Amino acid sequence: MEVNSQEHLQWAKQRALESLEYYRNSAIAFTSLSSDLRKHSQLRNHPGISIGTQMLALGKLTSVAAMRKFLEDFS
Repeated sequence: MEVNSQEHLQWAKQRALESLEYYRNSAIAFTSLSSDLRKHSQLRNHPGISIGTQMLALGKLTSVAAMRKFLEDFS
């Protein structure tokens, strides 16, 4: 049985933040987030995945601080 989408989202955000702190790498943290979101049927196509991908490609989330803010604000 799947947990509700809010619980799963919070879990995914927490794991991404932990990855960010451990690796100090925004791409790894975002990969963690998007991978975890895709594991939930209601979050699989979350618009934040494509927005984050575009922001990374444009260099807007390369710093640890920028990625931390993105993850903390992610909903």
